[in-house]
Amino acid sequence: MKFLDQAKVFISSGKGGNGCVSFRREKYVEFGGPDGGDGGKGGDVWAEAVDGLNTLIDYRYQQHVKAKPGRPGMGKSRTGASGADAVLRVPAGTQILDTDGETLIADLEKVGDRVRLLAGGNGGFGNQHFKSATNRAPRSANPGQEGAERWVWLRLKLIADAGLIGLPNAGKSTFLAAVSAARPKIADYPFTTLHPNLGVVKIAEHDFVLADIPGLIEGAHEGAGLGDRFLGHIERCEALVHLIDATRDDAVAAYRTVREELSEYGAGLTHKPQIVVLNKSDAVDAGELEQKARQIEAESGQAVLAASAVAGTGLDAVLYRIAAIVGRARAGDRELAPAPWTP
Repeated sequence: MKFLDQAKVFISSGKGGNGCVSFRREKYVEFGGPDGGDGGKGGDVWAEAVDGLNTLIDYRYQQHVKAKPGRPGMGKSRTGASGADAVLRVPAGTQILDTDGETLIADLEKVGDRVRLLAGGNGGFGNQHFKSATNRAPRSANPGQEGAERWVWLRLKLIADAGLIGLPNAGKSTFLAAVSAARPKIADYPFTTLHPNLGVVKIAEHDFVLADIPGLIEGAHEGAGLGDRFLGHIERCEALVHLIDATRDDAVAAYRTVREELSEYGAGLTHKPQIVVLNKSDAVDAGELEQKARQIEAESGQAVLAASAVAGTGLDAVLYRIAAIVGRARAGDRELAPAPWTP
């Protein structure tokens, strides 16, 4: 399945049905009078978060969603049928934005969340509504009310408990594959990951969802590399796992680059609990690893863990740390104090 995290969709509600002009014509009834029914209401446009979806790819091929119009009224005081509603079925975590791409209309955070985006037009009155003491045979009816239409943006922000961040080739995809059943693409060149990947991690009695997003480089907030578009997928995470390649000579600079990009992006990412991990620790000697860990600790103001996704060492310590943060968040005890590092 292809991954698509944003789409522009044209939506329109249904027009109301026209009222009917009709008169009762029945044997032995001398003055039947008007009996024109009302028109049916036009269909509404709804958006609903449903289970089983994790992409907006459907709206890559269906960019127009229209509700059905109401049926016109009929004689014998019969009201026209209402038009069928149109429902945009989207993954949980989808935001609906106005055409400017910034004004938030609705945020469907969990399965079952539902919002009406456009109301259908009301049906017109039939001529029976216009009967009066002075107008016993009205020959006019109201037309149905027009529906509404607009363009909206759908933007998906994945629902994950923790997110992997770091420079390209920091080993994020390898880490995700080592701790979950996810099978992201892994290669020894930058930007192997072109879209976010999710994996369910189980350790002891704990389980949580881990997200891997494409790597950041300096200037990502200005569009360098793949830009910072995918950072929206970790806005809902309770914890960030910052992977740093232990084989890099400039490990501190790598840490600083990513933190600066998070700061430029905003959205509270620098205030989320962060776990800093020196990955690929099996590829450097113990003395060099300890020196780099001390340097990053001095820069970040927090303890640094060492792990190797390839060798499978140090992973449990990282996972238990994530599980502890996620567990507190689920219990309502979120610790979102500002991170000690400032750009």
